Amino acid sequence: MKHQRSAASAFLLASLLVGGCAKNTTSSTSTASATASAVQAKEMVSVTQSSPPQVTEGEFTYVADQFADLRILRYRVPGFEELTTQQKELLYYLYEAALSGRDIIYDQNYKHNLRIRRTLDALVANKRDRSTSPDWEKLMEYTKRVWFSNGIHHHYSTNKLVPEFSQAFLAESIKKVPARQLPLQPGESVEAFINWITPLLFDPTIAPKRVNQAAGQDLIATSANNYYEGVTQKEVEDFYAKKSNKKDLTPVSHGLNSKVVKENGQLVEKVWKVGGMYDAAIKRIVFWLEKAIPVAENDQQRLALQKLAQYYRTGDLKVFDEYNIAWVNDVNSKTDVVNGFIEVYGDPLGIKAAYESVVSFRDEEATKRIKAIGDQAQWFEDNSPLLPQHKKKNVVGITAKVITTVVEAGDAAPSTPIGINLPNANWIRKEHGSKSVNLGNIVHAYNESANTGGSALSEFAFSPEEIDRAKKYGSLASDLHTDMHEVIGHASGQINPGVGTPKETLKSYASTIEEGRADLVALYYVMDPKLVQIGVMPSLDAGKAEYDGYIRNGLMTQLSRLAPGEHLEEAHMRNRQMVAGWVYEKGQKDKVIEKVTRDGKTYFRINDYQKLRTLFGQLLRETQRITSEGDYNAAKNLVETYGVKVDPALHKEVLQRYSKLNIAPYAGFIQPKLSPVVKDGKVVDVLITYPANFTQQMLEYGEVYNLLPNYN
Repeated sequence: MKHQRSAASAFLLASLLVGGCAKNTTSSTSTASATASAVQAKEMVSVTQSSPPQVTEGEFTYVADQFADLRILRYRVPGFEELTTQQKELLYYLYEAALSGRDIIYDQNYKHNLRIRRTLDALVANKRDRSTSPDWEKLMEYTKRVWFSNGIHHHYSTNKLVPEFSQAFLAESIKKVPARQLPLQPGESVEAFINWITPLLFDPTIAPKRVNQAAGQDLIATSANNYYEGVTQKEVEDFYAKKSNKKDLTPVSHGLNSKVVKENGQLVEKVWKVGGMYDAAIKRIVFWLEKAIPVAENDQQRLALQKLAQYYRTGDLKVFDEYNIAWVNDVNSKTDVVNGFIEVYGDPLGIKAAYESVVSFRDEEATKRIKAIGDQAQWFEDNSPLLPQHKKKNVVGITAKVITTVVEAGDAAPSTPIGINLPNANWIRKEHGSKSVNLGNIVHAYNESANTGGSALSEFAFSPEEIDRAKKYGSLASDLHTDMHEVIGHASGQINPGVGTPKETLKSYASTIEEGRADLVALYYVMDPKLVQIGVMPSLDAGKAEYDGYIRNGLMTQLSRLAPGEHLEEAHMRNRQMVAGWVYEKGQKDKVIEKVTRDGKTYFRINDYQKLRTLFGQLLRETQRITSEGDYNAAKNLVETYGVKVDPALHKEVLQRYSKLNIAPYAGFIQPKLSPVVKDGKVVDVLITYPANFTQQMLEYGEVYNLLPNYN
């Protein structure tokens, strides 16, 4: 049921939050102001309501929209209504903390993104400009692509998105919007604003790539992300090399939470923290985290949240490590959250981390499968094909679970991971362990949405047997791959004493090698009878289905995501082609994988699954050696030889075959919405609803979580 906004309801929640606020570093006046702002434009719920029945599977529509190369999906949150009131309240606060960082990821991706997004929001929200003209439809498509990518660069290829509407239409549309609704700079006229924004959007030579990974170029100077400004790659590498101490057994992740700029000829870091860069958004995140602390499930979870808030307040990376250790040790809480500057794929040097958050609770039944794998982590390590000196003698603290996602934000939305393994610091993983999760309801939504549109499986699989095997085991095989990639893949192996971290030694190739290494662990063991013995796989046919799908994707179908003439630059796409291309080449003598042409179409057929497993094991040993020894030249050679270049003829064929299927190669999600039910100044319930309009949600987010200035 839709509820009208009311000032009385907003003040009621404001009084609730101020009254129950944990100790804050801000004054009471500023806290009250932050709280009032936090509830501005929020929909409130009548206290007479209770949680509605869960939407049933048959009533739920998973596909909401499709445009360009994107499909917009929805996901259910089964089991939310069965949580305790305290757990729901905790999840609500973490939900608000997650969304409060939305502006950060836009600014991280490109320094002009916030101003551009606010312009597009204003154009879409301006009802006088609505029409059914081709230019309007193209404007809507471009805007939705920008929302999806958290900026003007494609979320995966990182190439600039160039509008297909006319420059004249843009100018006309901007002039129809009241000037007070436009993100004008002080003293700037609307005409000057139009002259500024037009080339920024339409000129393909301005900021052409958010992340450039092309060998031989200055990766910092040629990348449009906002992690560095006015500095070169060499300056950055030298800057952080001076901070590195290979004798430090517990090194902090230098540079993880800052922007590097040059001031008075010297490189300095602008730290992302309260009182630093992104102050307003981070204050809001801390505000909600401190609301969550008193309703934490237990002392360990409370400690983790306290450390996370302390880290945001101080920007101290040692505190971030303390938070990660506390978070890893929290193994009993049903609810959980990932929140922070986490993954480094958006930085070509793998140093700076993007803001992201995933709020969730444990799926008890589904966790049995992934836990069974985690419980055998030492067996998998002992029996791996790694060189003996690269194996961990004591695998500790792997917590494996399937989670039900409640909301995702920042770099995790709308495009989302399906598995997570954290923390990233190798020494913490070695000494304290890690958490590995499979996002169960997200994977389920992907699988359900695959039932609409044409079938890539029927188009690209070689034989009826391969298709039948995929239909029978494909979902399970994919889950097992994700489980093992996250649980035992990222957690396996060790770096030799005195060797730096992969981002220091392997530099721009670190992410590709690490993702390839984790994939290879999963691929090696998905054909191991051990999985049948521990009851997570019915037969090795499931493993064969995963081999079929991985080779098919790595060598062919993922090319549907590239425009003609492009090479691979995204780390995951590089790693998949690198792995598939290497085993294809090394197995050619024995025709382990055979390239077959039938009726003018190309297929890749696996002839010997056991020999293919042996090849996966050999490449796993090599990628671990590269990581353990910090062998940059070998990493570069492996990635550049097998993971970057694309066969143009095969690419053209894949694009032609894929275009007939009406399937978007990328998908992301509209997020569920949480609304607190307040009675007598207390949260007595939290309702969950499932929005179905992507545009409406993006405009609402732009209004409610609009926290940062145009430039930071």
